[in-house]
Amino acid sequence: MGMGKETRVRIAKRAAGELMDGMAVNLGIGIPTQVADYVPEGIHVVFHAENGILCAGGAPLPGEEDAFLCNAGGYPVTITNGASYCDSSIAFAMIRRGCIDITILGALEVSERGDLANWIVPGKRVAGIGGAMELAQKAKKVIVLMNHINRQGESKVKKQCDLPLTAQACVKLIITEMAVMEVTEQGLLLKEIMLPYTAEDVVNHTEAALIIPENISYIP
Repeated sequence: MGMGKETRVRIAKRAAGELMDGMAVNLGIGIPTQVADYVPEGIHVVFHAENGILCAGGAPLPGEEDAFLCNAGGYPVTITNGASYCDSSIAFAMIRRGCIDITILGALEVSERGDLANWIVPGKRVAGIGGAMELAQKAKKVIVLMNHINRQGESKVKKQCDLPLTAQACVKLIITEMAVMEVTEQGLLLKEIMLPYTAEDVVNHTEAALIIPENISYIP
């Protein structure tokens, strides 16, 4: 199920709230790319792109795109002060060495134990798994931004993923148009609810079991 521009922005802004000063951050394609446009004031992070950019910025204004400057998904980006370039082998070496503090990715499914499926639907043509496998395994924190339900109206927050996995037990935080959920050792914790949804709405649209605390924050 698709979502409107306003909802995508809302999710991206919430994800940007997880950024801390000095972090190295990698953004996946889709909603995650918008996070660069909403970095909180006073916070400086280094956005890393697998195709070889450090200090990538947000999307350029219409008409100001540079045909030679794009992110790993091929979308136009800007750069910020201190930006530098490297080849993709160096960019991936940074990932494999564990230098990325947070990666923010899209997903097809996430399980209650943090398993991630985000690269293929069997029978459909795809370009390949790309850097998601290594980012999911090596980044210090993995955050997923996605729709809460799929086009068939089924929950994408699963007890167990049905689709081929990208990596196991890697996701720490899930942000959807309905809620923010944290993967913990005890289970999936419902941390915040996006208004106008209610806790009942979230539970009814989530296949995975949820831990519901007494005090839940609501995002207006």
